[in-house]
Amino acid sequence: MSQQTDRHLWSDATAGAGDAFGALFDRHVQAVYRHCFWLTSSWADAEDATQSTFLLAWRKRGQARLVDDSILPWLLSVAGNVVRDQQRSLRRWRSAVLRLPPEPDGTDFAGEAAGRVDSQRRMREVLTAVHRLPRAERAALALCVWSGVSYADAAVVLGTSEVAVRARVSRARRRLARLLDPRNDATPAIDPSKEA
Repeated sequence: MSQQTDRHLWSDATAGAGDAFGALFDRHVQAVYRHCFWLTSSWADAEDATQSTFLLAWRKRGQARLVDDSILPWLLSVAGNVVRDQQRSLRRWRSAVLRLPPEPDGTDFAGEAAGRVDSQRRMREVLTAVHRLPRAERAALALCVWSGVSYADAAVVLGTSEVAVRARVSRARRRLARLLDPRNDATPAIDPSKEA
């Protein structure tokens, strides 16, 4: 079944064929997970968002839009919406927690925060550098490098040409190399509002 096109599998899934949906899940779950991780910077949150994405995709399978016979661009769009919803919910929860009275024992959770693994610290450094990139380069990098989407599919999602996507990814890689170079004391100023 995995040799079938996304369009054929999605048609079967829309008719209720769980095995067709399972084949699409197997085909695209890693790209969706990487995209969710890119957006959340958290392995656990990315796993939750990936699960929610495919659950929502199953529920809304009649509303999907395939791009060049691929369901992946639609799944990535759903994943972005899921992550935004989760982040909105988290902000509301944090706001509610901040309004609660302090714990009577004065528990300090700073020790827990200090125990985070080094890989998460490094990932934050990388993501901080990535967020300094111009928006167009960031989007191309997220789709092509992080999520594993082809340049052609990324061009469709971003509404530009494949050549422009390749150029944006190349520029983003060069800028990131400079920003993350430990020998570089003065990081170059990048205006994130500039479009490539």
